[in-house]
Amino acid sequence: MANTCLNCDYSINENFCSNCGQKRFKRIDKKYVTDELQYLLIHTNKGFLYTIKKLVKNPGKTAREFINGNRVNHYKPILLTFVLSGISAFITFKIIGLEKILREVLSSNHLNSKFMNDYTTITSSYSSIFMLCLIPVFACVTWLAFLKWKNNYYEHVVMNAYILSTYTLINIVFLYPILYILRHSNYILYAINLSSITVPFILLWFFRGFYPDKPLKQIIWRVLASLGLVVAFLFVLTIIVMIVVFIYAITKGPEALEYIKPRGT
Repeated sequence: MANTCLNCDYSINENFCSNCGQKRFKRIDKKYVTDELQYLLIHTNKGFLYTIKKLVKNPGKTAREFINGNRVNHYKPILLTFVLSGISAFITFKIIGLEKILREVLSSNHLNSKFMNDYTTITSSYSSIFMLCLIPVFACVTWLAFLKWKNNYYEHVVMNAYILSTYTLINIVFLYPILYILRHSNYILYAINLSSITVPFILLWFFRGFYPDKPLKQIIWRVLASLGLVVAFLFVLTIIVMIVVFIYAITKGPEALEYIKPRGT
């Protein structure tokens, strides 16, 4: 029996309005709530786990499929980075207690100022969150490095969302258990550096999968160019932050200057 859509007054004969897509009216009852929760859980888990499995196998190919239009079974890439970054932050902050550990370890280093110790602690403890905020910058970097291969900037945003998801997933599975074991050891700083070492390999793995028809040598050169641009950007960003903090400290007086002054000087 035909019904009228309560959203656009269009006549509907199916479960959904063919004009606006709204579902046929159904009174909210126990079955309605149960069906909605079941759909939400099954649909979310299916998409999330499906994408995680695809990332483990070949992150570049996964991104290429999504960009080329095969999206129905995939979890949204930017949403995926938020979810994994949130899981990463929870593990490092609540389970490992990495921020507190790094403050204690770095406080024994008298060559650095308190500001540098705090800066290193925050960027190391919340690396996934920090990188999440910089996705637009990373996308610009890889877009420039791979400019001749015709993918636009916004497609590179999606690519970098998948790259960050892969990086975060590797940290969760492999790095964080090591950090948990070493959480009472000074060797934890060496373990943290492992995450930085994996970045070039993740980029090479990703772009090799995304551009399977391109020569490996060209991919390597473009990955190296991307890394060089990222290092340059982070260096400039650090200098800018230090200058801003220095100016702020000068305006606040001697006590604030002690915050940026190397200890023991």
